[in-house]
This record gives sequence, structure tokens and C-alpha cells, in this order.
Amino acid sequence: MHIEFIASMAIITPDPAASRTLYVDALGLPLEAAAGSEYFHSENIAGAKHFGVWPLAEAAQACFGAAEWPPDVTVPQASIEFEVADPAAVAGAAAELRDAGFELLHDAREEPWGQTVARLLSAEGLVVGVSYAPQLH
Repeated sequence: MHIEFIASMAIITPDPAASRTLYVDALGLPLEAAAGSEYFHSENIAGAKHFGVWPLAEAAQACFGAAEWPPDVTVPQASIEFEVADPAAVAGAAAELRDAGFELLHDAREEPWGQTVARLLSAEGLVVGVSYAPQLH
């Protein structure tokens, strides 16, 4: 697997309003809401391709297809995504991770916004994605 760059970093929050108070109000980050979502994000912070404040319920939906994080799975604090060259490389990376003994939260799939991503939960409690987001290329 060849990682091209860090594509995204997001805080995962059980309380989006409280997190926005820190990241938007106090720190003054230029975060904007995604349409129909409490996910606030920006591609306009120096040194970052993408930074977000991801509601836990939306992370659960993305990883498990339900609004509740499973009680038997460590609740993540953040998400990081590593970018690869194309959608086929995401599937290959997912296979490599499985072969190395990692359990995926979900296999490579295309999200509604066009990103192809596979995710796992690290020992540190991070959602780690290997992705291809066309808008970053």
C-alpha cells in the first residue's frame, strides 16, 4: 500500500454543539456545516487538507449503518484518513490490512459524496480510514 498524504483529520464528538463552541467560537476555525448534517468542516485551514468535527452519531452511521455506536466497541475520539492513488488502491489496502490481522469496521465502499473508503478502529481508539477522495486530486 502506498499512502500519498493525510487526507483528513476529524474530532469525533458525542456533543457537536459543545465541540463547535471550542473549535469555531473559541479557536475561530472557519468550519462550515455539511448540508443536512451537524458535521462541521473546512478545507481552508493551513497545513490541513480537511479538518472536521464529526458527530458520534454520524460516525456510527458511516461505520455501522446505525445512529448508535455499538456498546461493545471502543468509542473513538478522532478519525484520520490516509489517501491512496485511486479507488482500486482502497480495496487493495483493505485486503492488506485484513491479511495483516486487522479487523475492519467496513470494507472499501463509495460514500454518497464520492469518496471511497475502508475503515478500522485502532488500538488507540481512532477511526483510521484508507481513502480516495476525487476532490483532493
